[in-house]
Amino acid sequence: MVAVKFKQKCPKCRKNYVVVTNRQTFIRCYDCQKADMEGDIKDPKMKKMFNIPEEFYKENSFLRAIKVNYLRYESLSEKQVEAFEKVVKQMKEEKEKPTSE
Repeated sequence: MVAVKFKQKCPKCRKNYVVVTNRQTFIRCYDCQKADMEGDIKDPKMKKMFNIPEEFYKENSFLRAIKVNYLRYESLSEKQVEAFEKVVKQMKEEKEKPTSE
């Protein structure tokens, strides 16, 4: 089953478009969620994990949600950490992949 992707205006600011799937229920643009992502991360392991390029956070709402959840609850499950690292790895591979034109 393939998730359908489409653009929708952010329900909070109503000016930026966000690429969403038909499965997503909580939709926010990067600009609206940026304030929630600011905070002090004390754990060195987590600080290293969340130290990724800002464009990854702009492109992927899942990465933003994981960081917001960590800042809110100060912990993540092993599955959340694994999923975060897997998505970041995939995004890095896509970025490094040469485009054939």
